[in-house]
Amino acid sequence: MGCKFAMGDGLVLCLLVVASMQALVLPVVARRWPPAMFVFGDSTLDVGNNNYLPGKDVARANRSHYGIDFPGGVPTGRFSNGYNTADYVAKSMGFVSSPPPYLSLAPSSSLVVLTALTTGVSYASGDAGILDSTNPGKTISLSRQVHYFKATKSKMASTLGSRKVNAMLSRSIFLLGVGSNDMFVFSTTQPQSDVAAFYASLVSNYSATIQELYDLGARKFAVINVGMVGCVPRVRVLDAAAGACAGGMNDLAAGFDAALAPLLAGLAARLPGMAYSLADSFELTEETFADPAASGYTNVAGACCGGGRMGAEADCLPASTLCADRGGYMFWDWVHPSQRAAMLTAKAFYDGPARFTTPISFKQLAHKI
Repeated sequence: MGCKFAMGDGLVLCLLVVASMQALVLPVVARRWPPAMFVFGDSTLDVGNNNYLPGKDVARANRSHYGIDFPGGVPTGRFSNGYNTADYVAKSMGFVSSPPPYLSLAPSSSLVVLTALTTGVSYASGDAGILDSTNPGKTISLSRQVHYFKATKSKMASTLGSRKVNAMLSRSIFLLGVGSNDMFVFSTTQPQSDVAAFYASLVSNYSATIQELYDLGARKFAVINVGMVGCVPRVRVLDAAAGACAGGMNDLAAGFDAALAPLLAGLAARLPGMAYSLADSFELTEETFADPAASGYTNVAGACCGGGRMGAEADCLPASTLCADRGGYMFWDWVHPSQRAAMLTAKAFYDGPARFTTPISFKQLAHKI
């Protein structure tokens, strides 16, 4: 089973952990809901990994007013006033919330394994991109996130054996939401003439990520494409006249999304047992901006927590003034969605109109055998 402690308390603890895992894994695998969820991506899914990264330039949400609507009203590392999209996707699939951040578990191998087998693990990290060159040294890159999952699986297999772990992973959900930061970096540092090479790099890296996760046992992929990054408050505020969206940035995201759909379809066609649901964040945000009132929003342009014009000229800080109606704002800070926006997003992808997911919904993916 992989317990390599000497006699004494370590051996007793190991035996107890193994026994509890063996008792849990079989009924969990057999239940209707996925046995676990493993999360990869950026700040829209991060539940605290960045809190554990060193360096003053690391993006963190470990201060007020972040978490003001989270149970207990405390900041958790989520870039939100409360729960985020990963939490609501997890809730829709029967979990209490998103699985915990890997770096909070990493000091204890036993805790990593037990958590992975019972809820899953989140490797998502604020500022992460599809490319390693996106915000290097300030985030857990997507390739590093997969490396951490590989290490997690190795620990799981040494405890329970590869067969049981592979069976469990094949039923688990692998949630991926990444790409926005690549768009932000490219649009501010690279000439538009390089866009074809940029897309090629994104597609190659994304394909390699899916392939590696598949080789490690993943079969069910819930993938969120890139939304209208040109419409986040931090970008809108750059338009001094009207605070309009940046069409060029939205076109950049749309071009990548157009390449992501056939990529996933092609991978599923050649990888036996692979199933996926591609969520169209771009379409959802486009519809929301066209008719905010239909979703109950009173403001889809500015930030609830921030500073300056549109609340988008400064980050959300403890001294920031909050909007009066947090539920009416689509954006919590100058980049990230509010808790309510995350809830509506997950709801649309889980069991919403068919136009928001293809070829199946997150719910159908979760229940797929």
